Order: sequence, then C-alpha cells, then structure tokens
Amino acid sequence: MITAQPPDFSARSLPQPAGVAPPARDAALWTAAQDLETAFLAEMLSAAGLGAPRDSFGGGAGEEQFASFLRREQAGAMVRSGGIGLAETLYDALKEGGSEHG
Repeated sequence: MITAQPPDFSARSLPQPAGVAPPARDAALWTAAQDLETAFLAEMLSAAGLGAPRDSFGGGAGEEQFASFLRREQAGAMVRSGGIGLAETLYDALKEGGSEHG
C-alpha cells in the first residue's frame, strides 16, 4: 500500500505571498504602487470586455452601473495574489524619484 505524504505547511516551506511587501519597504509608496497596478489591471479587464452587458438575460442598467466595481475588485485580487509585477516596477521608480529630491 502506497501512502501519500502530507504536504509540509511549515513557515519555511511556504513562499512569502507575492502581494505582501517586505518590512523594509516604505509602506505608503508600496500601497501607491499597488493601487496604480490595480487601476491599470481594471482598465485592461474593461478593455477585454469583462463586465460588458450581455445581449440577453443581463442585469440591465444596474449591471452596467456596478460592472466597474466588479472589475476593480477582481483587479485588486489579482494584485494581492502577485499581479503582473507592475507594482514592483512602479515602487522602484517612486523610490528612486523620492531619493533624488530629498
């Protein structure tokens, strides 16, 4: 009989979640970078047609009104789970820009 080994869920075996900033980062800049990535992804989801009204059995005007909220939340979830790496690039650019002026 073959028995499967249970997964190792100890802290050393799990990678740090991609959306979590390391403690050394400036929290305000990291939050701003994540917000910008969220806005970018929400626009990309909109361009891809997510939340577009359906021809039949749609939610009518209410669906159209709340589709942007759905896209924003889905984009935020994407960023919290690692996103596309844009927040990291934006953070680095904001950090460099701040060090040049101050």
